[in-house]
Amino acid sequence: MVMKYQNKKLMKKLFYAIAITGAVFSFQGCGNSANNADDDADSSTMTTDTTMAPETLPADTGLNETTFANKAAVGGMAEVEFCKLALEKTRNAKLKDFANMMVKDHGKANEELKTIATAKNMKLPAALDQEHQAKLEELKSKSGADFDKAYAAAMVEGHEKTLALMVDGSTKLQDAELKGFAAKTSPVVQHHLELITSIQAELK
Repeated sequence: MVMKYQNKKLMKKLFYAIAITGAVFSFQGCGNSANNADDDADSSTMTTDTTMAPETLPADTGLNETTFANKAAVGGMAEVEFCKLALEKTRNAKLKDFANMMVKDHGKANEELKTIATAKNMKLPAALDQEHQAKLEELKSKSGADFDKAYAAAMVEGHEKTLALMVDGSTKLQDAELKGFAAKTSPVVQHHLELITSIQAELK
């Protein structure tokens, strides 16, 4: 009987020991699971960090003082040359009035630009570039209604480009005088564009 009692006590102790050990392992397992979850979260965070967008660089405006002055000079010369040709070729009264105004306004702007450039030792183009020279030759080959339409189309296209150039110059240039020239010239070019667009719509 004593032996049986002792065996029962021993079995009970063994049972408690096994139960405690199991609880410890279970607790450690939970702890490891939590740690694994944290590690996964950290890993996820690190992965996200590597996909961050690169630092944004300042936009390249593509316009500097030399580029602006050269484009403005060539565009201004082209407008005057085209309009002098129109005064010789067209019989449309509105186109003649427009051409006269263009020679006066762009002639004045061209001289102002030249004065600014000279003071800054900037050398402006002395002749038309290939693109504008080709357009001038094309206009010379036309006559009558064909010339009027081609001339009006060239004026619309030219003034759209010039207006965009002046608007860019008035906001992006660093030189105060050239920036002021662009700002002052923009509304004049806008007015020319509106006029020639209206005249173009009337041509048949």
